[in-house]
Amino acid sequence: MDWYVYVILCSDGSLYTGITTDLSRRYRQHAGQKGAKYFRGRQPEQLVYLEKNHDRRSAGQREAAIKKLSRQQKWQLIGSPDHSLQALVLP
Repeated sequence: MDWYVYVILCSDGSLYTGITTDLSRRYRQHAGQKGAKYFRGRQPEQLVYLEKNHDRRSAGQREAAIKKLSRQQKWQLIGSPDHSLQALVLP
């Protein structure tokens, strides 16, 4: 099963990092405040980073590594040319 590592820009300007096997479902959960408690006081604004082709273990490790980055380092990662969100459409 393919796992995704993602970063969402939130309504308060913060960045949320998570993992999932179904990106559309998870985004809807965050928007409906049914997923992570983190979204109980904020809304997801935009998916800003995505990594594909992980297994459960590597996704969890990558999520932990991204969460340890400073905000500036996260924005550098998001701005890197190594990923593209242009073909991704979420409901």
